[in-house]
Amino acid sequence: MSAGTVAVRLFAGAAEAYGAETASVPPGQSGAATIGDVVAALVASGGPGTADVLGRCSFLVAGVRTDDPATAVPAGAGVDVLPPFAGG
Repeated sequence: MSAGTVAVRLFAGAAEAYGAETASVPPGQSGAATIGDVVAALVASGGPGTADVLGRCSFLVAGVRTDDPATAVPAGAGVDVLPPFAGG
């Protein structure tokens, strides 16, 4: 993985829809990206159900939860993709 690449970990249904548990997203032009950029990259390279599932997911950027597509993702940061969980 090159410097500044965003390391993405996908869990449960998100990993199933995408087709893998991990992905790498290159940094944006300014050296950073947004959650929206990460989602767009995953949709472009993932399986056919990726967009639908990611639209319902929450994201952790360097351990901080967000649902806002405008949230900045610093170059080299980790992003976890968490689908909704049910159970009791």
